[in-house]
Amino acid sequence: QVQVVESGGGLVQAGGSLRLSCAASGSIFSINALAWYRQAPGKQRELVASIPSGGSTNYADSVKGRFTISRDNAKNTMYLQMNSLKPEDTAVYYCNADISSDYDVESNYWGQGTQVTVSS
Repeated sequence: QVQVVESGGGLVQAGGSLRLSCAASGSIFSINALAWYRQAPGKQRELVASIPSGGSTNYADSVKGRFTISRDNAKNTMYLQMNSLKPEDTAVYYCNADISSDYDVESNYWGQGTQVTVSS
């Protein structure tokens, strides 16, 4: 059974930093595209950053220059380094991954989410 789990969220003051982690586990053949989404109260879920297996990265305009997405293939883990945090970054952050298991065709997986709260 494949699962992904986020960690690293918490409460931080504006201007501070956090690093989120997303660890995939289970019968994994390969991890393909990885992405971070977030959803603030009363808002639609939005794509924050993505990193395909090829290594290129994409960022939402609102986080460019402040957030960095990366992946450690050996550990089946991806990260989101968040610097210069703003109150508007407050949201539940979700890991999303395209994963091929040992026995199944590639499927999409979501983590349970981790809360990030930025105070001013």
